[in-house]
Amino acid sequence: MNYDLHSHTLASDGGLTPDALVAAAVDAGVDTLAITDHDTVAGYLEWASRATKLPIEVIPGIEFSTTWNGIGIHILGLNVDPCSAAIRTGSNVQISARRERAVRIIERLKKVGLQVDQDALLASAGTDAPGRPHIARYLVDNGLVKDINTTFKKYLGAGKVGDVKNLWAEMKVVTEWIRDSGGTAVLAHPDKYNLTLSKLIRLIDDFAALGGQGIEVISGQQHPDTTQRLAGLCSERNLVGSKGSDFHLPGQPWCQLGKIGELPKHCMPVWHHW
Repeated sequence: MNYDLHSHTLASDGGLTPDALVAAAVDAGVDTLAITDHDTVAGYLEWASRATKLPIEVIPGIEFSTTWNGIGIHILGLNVDPCSAAIRTGSNVQISARRERAVRIIERLKKVGLQVDQDALLASAGTDAPGRPHIARYLVDNGLVKDINTTFKKYLGAGKVGDVKNLWAEMKVVTEWIRDSGGTAVLAHPDKYNLTLSKLIRLIDDFAALGGQGIEVISGQQHPDTTQRLAGLCSERNLVGSKGSDFHLPGQPWCQLGKIGELPKHCMPVWHHW
């Protein structure tokens, strides 16, 4: 079975509609796909509202943002109840935080002379959960900056004028939302936080102590040594292992739908608990 348990749609920062995402996953040979948009289940619900019979299982998920020791961390909620009170609460809290952060970024950009129309920018995002990529796209589309890379290099990257502190819920709260919805809380792409091994171990241990249940052992295309290291940390702590492409857009070879390695045999797959 080909599992891909991390993907995004236009409901957050992906490039495809939910229907197009699922169709692309079918074409890629995916048997089970999780739609895990940032802080929202709107993409999954849109697909589910008119789903037709297809040779694929699509499960509801979400990717919540949080922080750990001042570092931005992502937590996947897999196989959640998208209509549960816990997910509705969590999504509302995080979307409010995203919008507030976006407004603060816009205000800062205006102060340095960029003519940004706040209402137009938020409307153009096409999502209730706007992030920096949506702001960057607006700046480019409206001729205020020449390209996406420049927007982050000059305005939105770390230490720049648009680098506004995250306002996310605490990790404990996020894991509670996921577990209260019947889902499994999984630490997303742990190798992408640029942590030393000792800090990564502390993150995983803190996550588990706060109710975390699994680790995304494979995220897109990664070195086999990374997979073995994360699988070892996973099994040593009796956590389940997950895997996903973290697909956003077609044409990105490092995160192609369904193009993910197999979990090491000593790692208990998350789907065994569903």
